[in-house]
Amino acid sequence: MTTVPLPTGPLATIRGEAGKLSAFLRRDLLEAWSYRLAFVADAVNMGLQALLFFYIGRIVDPSALPSYGDGQISYFEFVLVGIAITMVVGVGMFRAAAAFRNEQLMGTLEVLLMTPTSAATIQIGSVVYDLVYVPLRTGLFFLAVTLAADVDVNAAGILPAIVALLCFIPFVWGLGILYAASTVTFKVAGGGFAVSILTMTSGAYFPLSVLPGWLAQLSELNPMTLAVDAMRETLLGQGGWSEVGGALLVLGPASLLTLAAGIVAFRAALVRERRRGTLGLY
Repeated sequence: MTTVPLPTGPLATIRGEAGKLSAFLRRDLLEAWSYRLAFVADAVNMGLQALLFFYIGRIVDPSALPSYGDGQISYFEFVLVGIAITMVVGVGMFRAAAAFRNEQLMGTLEVLLMTPTSAATIQIGSVVYDLVYVPLRTGLFFLAVTLAADVDVNAAGILPAIVALLCFIPFVWGLGILYAASTVTFKVAGGGFAVSILTMTSGAYFPLSVLPGWLAQLSELNPMTLAVDAMRETLLGQGGWSEVGGALLVLGPASLLTLAAGIVAFRAALVRERRRGTLGLY
């Protein structure tokens, strides 16, 4: 009887590690689906938030808002894109950290690290469900609200807006992994202030022109500001790839840099806790 040798080499290793991601995705999907009420509560919460800003918009003078395209937009149209991006930041960042924290609390983190699975695969696998869920959730929310409120959306700008959003998500994911690294090390981490700073200086809920001059200039360096502005220009104005191009040139490197920093920090946290023998403590 002859035996077929198993494939070896870097390519076989990459294929093997990539194949494990489907197991992570299936596990988290089944776990999420077992708590169906959470989906309903999430949808209701998003709807109530949109309704709140709809009524706030009725007391905001549209002339105080920047214009996009040929006409003046309402405050609700202005803030709708900000709400969508803020949801991406909040859900993407905190769920990435919560995924590793849950593994630690359930005692499965050490078990996973003892398997022949690379740390990078565990990092990606722990959030692969969110990489699918968060963009889908954001898209469905935006579609439902625009249809319900009869928001005029530039159809030609939908694809550029999606590309800008997908380019921004790795930046959020990198922050989430940094947050997870601090959680592994310090057991309790306060990442809420980071989300608050990013949101406040992004123009998601109000124009940056109302901020002090020096803060408004610094806010232009915020990757979230670039994502919000790019999506508003394409969805609410008449912008297209030309308006998104400049944002992508900055968002791409920023996302890669933040993602790399998160991966390095998380690996360093694992090495430190293993050396101290405190990986399983929480």
